[in-house]
Amino acid sequence: MENLLLVTIGAALVNNVVLSQFLGLCPFIGVSSKIKTAAGMGGAVIFVITLSSALTGILYQFILVPTGMEYLQTLVFILVIACLVQFVEMFLKKKMPPLYNSLGVFLPLITTNCAVLGVSINNVTKGYGILTGMVNGIFTAVGFTIAIVIMAGIREKIEANNIPECWKGKPIVLITAGLMAMAFYGFSGLI
Repeated sequence: MENLLLVTIGAALVNNVVLSQFLGLCPFIGVSSKIKTAAGMGGAVIFVITLSSALTGILYQFILVPTGMEYLQTLVFILVIACLVQFVEMFLKKKMPPLYNSLGVFLPLITTNCAVLGVSINNVTKGYGILTGMVNGIFTAVGFTIAIVIMAGIREKIEANNIPECWKGKPIVLITAGLMAMAFYGFSGLI
C-alpha cells in the first residue's frame, strides 16, 4: 500500500508528465487557453491513459513476454492507444458535441500524445505490475490534468493584463510553463 501511495504522489506531482518529463506539451500548450476545454482534454487523457495502462500491461505481461516478442511493445502500445482514442472521439462526438468541437484537432492528437505512450513504456521499464501500472497511469493523467487546468486558469488571467507586444501569445505561455515547472520542482522532496 505504501508503494502505491508513493507511485500516486510521484506520478501526479513530483514526476509530473508535462512539467518534469516534458511529455504531452502539444495539447498542454494548444488546449490550455480555456479552463473548460482544458478540463475536457484532461478527462479524455485520464480515460485514455488509465485504460491504455491496463490494456498494455495485460498485453505485455500475458502475450508479449511469454512469446518473447517484447520488441513489439511500442507498436502494440500505439495500436491500443489509437483504438482507445477513436472510442473517446466517437463518444464525445455523440454525447458531448460542444466539447468535441472545442477540442478540435487536439482530440485525435491524443493518439500521438507522447505522454500516453510514455506512461505505458515507463510502466514496463520500471517493472510495474498491472495494478501498479494502472495506478501510475491514473495519477500521471491526473497530474497532466492538474497542470493543464492550472495553465488554462493562468492564461485566462493573462488575457486581462497588459503584456508587452513581444511577449503576447506563445512566448508568455512558454514563460508561464517554465515558472510552473520550477514551482512543481518544489514537490521533489516529497518522495
